[in-house]
Amino acid sequence: MSGTQCFAISIHALTLLAANKDGLVTSEALAESVDTNPVVIRRTMSHLRQHGLVNSRPGTNGGWLLMKPPERISLWEIYHAVNHDGVLSIHSHPNPECLVGGNIKESLKDVFGKAQNAMETELSKFTIADILQDVISHTGETG
Repeated sequence: MSGTQCFAISIHALTLLAANKDGLVTSEALAESVDTNPVVIRRTMSHLRQHGLVNSRPGTNGGWLLMKPPERISLWEIYHAVNHDGVLSIHSHPNPECLVGGNIKESLKDVFGKAQNAMETELSKFTIADILQDVISHTGETG
């Protein structure tokens, strides 16, 4: 699974946890909402747990819960919890004998870095509470 897919799944799962005010949400329920396998959810949620965003309780009444209020979980924080590479990556083996191939990495490094920083700045402006509010605002629309 790509980093961006894991990021989107993480936002989905955390938004569902924020929407559930009654308690824990199981991996199976999260997987049903995301339309994926519970194993994918558990793997994704383990990254979020390592960064202090969620915790789990085992057992028949177990599941996942948020460790912070949704207003305090920024999309930037989630992005860094699950994405270990930048969105933009440079191909690894350009031909060093080629004029372009020999210099493309250095030329793209600055551009990609600026784009990555701009994206991260925008992600820091939004929280799980914002996403939940937007999701709720769409519930009255017909598709």
